[in-house]
Amino acid sequence: MPTRALFPTQIYEARLRGAGSERLNRRLLGECRQFREDDLAGQRWSRRNYPGGYTSYGSLCRMQQLSPTFAALERRLEPHVARFAAALELDLTDRPLAMTDCWINVMQAGVAHTLHLHPLSTVSGTYYVRTPRGCAGLKFEDPRLDRFMAAPPRRADASPASRPWVTVPAESGRLVLFESWLRHEVPASPVRGERVSISFNYSWF
Repeated sequence: MPTRALFPTQIYEARLRGAGSERLNRRLLGECRQFREDDLAGQRWSRRNYPGGYTSYGSLCRMQQLSPTFAALERRLEPHVARFAAALELDLTDRPLAMTDCWINVMQAGVAHTLHLHPLSTVSGTYYVRTPRGCAGLKFEDPRLDRFMAAPPRRADASPASRPWVTVPAESGRLVLFESWLRHEVPASPVRGERVSISFNYSWF
């Protein structure tokens, strides 16, 4: 057809592979659970802002500087972030992207993370440490959605690129990267069990 795509919204997905990946994942899970028990400030913040779950976002938000295990995760993430930046054709000649924030999320059944974006960051992402079968994925919103004036709904069989919402499944060992301006949410999980993830931001300033 004589059409072309302009202003695409790109999402990067990959599994963390290589020697020691499973061992690293086990260590991350253990530390996520331990920090949840020890982080009293995070527990208080989560009761107010993350009902039913735990996040270290309001207390321990630079885990890569606090834990050698999280620093090892940062090293595993760097080549993926570089590939995503190359796909986005970002000009990083003068300054590279650097991890500025890294925090823990533990969600039980019924816990949701409402629609949001990550201000003052360039690339954001999530690494899934533990995911019960059927748990909620990461739901992205078409950034043009508030401009769809008088637009008919999309067909039920529309391709993901044409839908106003797309959910990327949450799978243990999987990494998802996206540009930080892209709004996203995590709907309430319908299944029991802990959904453990590590989120992070990269910035170039």
